Amino acid sequence: MNRTTKLLSMVAAFILVPSVASAQQINIGQLEYESNCAVCHGVSGKGDGPLAGMITEMVSDLTTLAENNDGVFPFNAVYETIDGRRMVTAHGTRDMPAWGYEYNDKAVDYYTDYRAPYDVESFIRGRVLALTTYIYELQAD
Repeated sequence: MNRTTKLLSMVAAFILVPSVASAQQINIGQLEYESNCAVCHGVSGKGDGPLAGMITEMVSDLTTLAENNDGVFPFNAVYETIDGRRMVTAHGTRDMPAWGYEYNDKAVDYYTDYRAPYDVESFIRGRVLALTTYIYELQAD
């Protein structure tokens, strides 16, 4: 199976499995956000999470990213911040970001909710993409 086929299989799994498994839609990006981001950025994305007051830097309001970028959501910048290519001091180092094993090559050991073998890199990219898309959905109108 080539890389494109593997990636398409992953995307199909993210889209179809939750729909088939239950009538309720599962938003993987929202689950990622609530598990990894809301503690600082808040459930609504406004930077008012329970740990926000414990961080020396002001926590970003994720709902105004597009507004602060001339109305264009900075998709690549957000994606690179999540995957560690763009450094954010409050998130920690690139080797050990605040979310630990969530978005690096050790994710295969961390995630036990997927029993079938999968391509780790595609799996991680899918989760980062889902999270970035969810943050896009948080943008203020």
